Amino acid sequence: MAKNYDQLAKTIIKDFGGKDNVNSVVHCATRLRFKLKDEKKADDDALKNTDGVVTVVKAGGQYQVVIGNEVADVYDAVLKEGGFSGGGEVPDDYGEDDNSSFVDKAVALISGIFTDILAPLSAGGIIKGLVVLAAAMGWLSTKSGAYQILYAIGDSIFYFLPIFLGVTAARRFHMNRFIGLAIGATLTYPTMVQLAASKTVLGTLFAGTPFASQIHTTFFGIPVITMNYTSTVLPVLFAVWFASIIEHWSKKWIPSVVQMFLVPVVTMLITLPIAFIVIGPVMTWVGDAIGAVMSGIYHFSPIIAGLLLGGLWQVLVIFGVHWGIVAVTTADLAALGYDPILGMTCMVCYAQIGVVLAIIKQTKDKKLKETATGAFFSGFLGVTEPAIYGITLPRKRPFILSCIGGAVSGAIIGAFHSVLYILPSMGFFAIPAYINPKGGSMTQIIGVIIAGVVAFIVGFALQMLFGKKSVDAEYDKKQSEKAEVNDALQATPDVATATLVSPENGKIMSLSEVKDDVFSSGSMGKGIAIEPTDGGLHAPADGKIIMTFETGHAIGMKTKTGAEILMHIGMDTVNLQGKGFDTLVEKDQEVKAGDPLVKFDIDLIKKAGYPVTTPMVVTNSKDFDEIKQIAQGNVKVGQAVLELDAPEAKDAAVSVNGQVQLN
Repeated sequence: MAKNYDQLAKTIIKDFGGKDNVNSVVHCATRLRFKLKDEKKADDDALKNTDGVVTVVKAGGQYQVVIGNEVADVYDAVLKEGGFSGGGEVPDDYGEDDNSSFVDKAVALISGIFTDILAPLSAGGIIKGLVVLAAAMGWLSTKSGAYQILYAIGDSIFYFLPIFLGVTAARRFHMNRFIGLAIGATLTYPTMVQLAASKTVLGTLFAGTPFASQIHTTFFGIPVITMNYTSTVLPVLFAVWFASIIEHWSKKWIPSVVQMFLVPVVTMLITLPIAFIVIGPVMTWVGDAIGAVMSGIYHFSPIIAGLLLGGLWQVLVIFGVHWGIVAVTTADLAALGYDPILGMTCMVCYAQIGVVLAIIKQTKDKKLKETATGAFFSGFLGVTEPAIYGITLPRKRPFILSCIGGAVSGAIIGAFHSVLYILPSMGFFAIPAYINPKGGSMTQIIGVIIAGVVAFIVGFALQMLFGKKSVDAEYDKKQSEKAEVNDALQATPDVATATLVSPENGKIMSLSEVKDDVFSSGSMGKGIAIEPTDGGLHAPADGKIIMTFETGHAIGMKTKTGAEILMHIGMDTVNLQGKGFDTLVEKDQEVKAGDPLVKFDIDLIKKAGYPVTTPMVVTNSKDFDEIKQIAQGNVKVGQAVLELDAPEAKDAAVSVNGQVQLN
């Protein structure tokens, strides 16, 4: 591989007819994939003879320049040299259905959208809670600069949540992330926020109905119901989903030479007016309807209302429709001086952290224990998003158990007829909001405190009794796989120093049988391929991960004996853009033979029309005297499949208790 990537990038671009001849360039695990304006200008022979280029393949409307493990570095050099944007992502089969249920899909989607922002959510929650506590205790004046700055640090991610969600939702919907960011930013644009509170009223839409809404402005004569979308969830998620449809549609008819700027223009000009005119108001009306229903139930029975609202509150928050309840509360406080509805939800957070504390005690996974501990302290201060999205919701049952605990807390508050006299804060910081400024009995306050304590106990007890199996399901599966691999390794005690074991369960085949010229020709290196029977890729030896991809379809590693290994799951699976793949390791991570590397969905990949044949090649084959396949037929993870004969590696291993130890 050429050491000077800049020079290699110049050569590649020159042999493709110059940068003006390049429409787009992307890269996968081993190849640069170019789309050219005029393919006749490409000098295939010159490219193939370039130091650092393994070979050149023309397929699927692309010129594929096979580089090898260093492809990411060469790609960066090509972008820099050509001044390319790096756009032109390989399209995936967006919208492809699978066999999971609607609930599973919804939970996976929501959890995936929030996963990347769990750390700042948790940090913001803890900081915000501590600042509010300091103010409540009189240690910090709410008018001081210190309070305002610290509160801004803690509250910013919640206030501008649509911006963060715009980015993460765009990734889940496979569209340009910066367009998603722009959608979130527009929804929280200061002018639009101020317009929602404007005293200028042009009229009322749906007057005389539960959906009556004031009109503050118009869009080319179309009435716009301006809302305050800061801290909301559902409007931006639906807007980004709609934008992803518009983006994919626009790419079909806009010429590729102008897609870079015209696709965002079309996407944003169509999406955002519809978001303000239709999507945002509809989501708000959904919340208003829920608030009206809960108010009616409360007047029928406070206990039943508490059960329902306390049990459903976290679900309403997840989908962002809880603002309808807040709207009812604001109206009640203005008209009556108190509100009985929102007050039934303020202790739900303690049911959530009761479940989280039980999970901390139950889990054997150190990473989960650390994450849950941070979420517990954040939730104790009243901010439960990290606990919900990072801990309980992905495991489903713990989340349901926390909802049951929340229902109990709401019923207790309803039974004590505890009501709010001001808009509440979070957790125990909300308790002062239940104090009647005109004086009177403290029974309502006692009821709220009891509700919080009982919610915590119920959540903890339910999780300890009924939720343990769901806590470490994935962790236990990984440990079981490791145990099976160790058994397989122990069953082959004669494994030599430079021996690679099977990374998958399945049928072994020679590289020449692979339906891809780059692998079957051996130009990438010698090795074997496996037709897997399950969706797990494992390390074939002890070593270090040297290459991973967001798409998850390939892994590169270097063994302790010096072999550079590339494992590529399926053919052209880069087109799935990560759908169906879950990479379990990171670049530079040390791994042992048999450690899980990638989890993939065979059925999904096959349904999308791609083979799952997995080549495992030694990309530095020239460094070995001989590379010999030593297994036939069906193989299991951990079974020896390749023997690498390298003089410098012959004395690099010793056997201890029947297991291979790589030095």
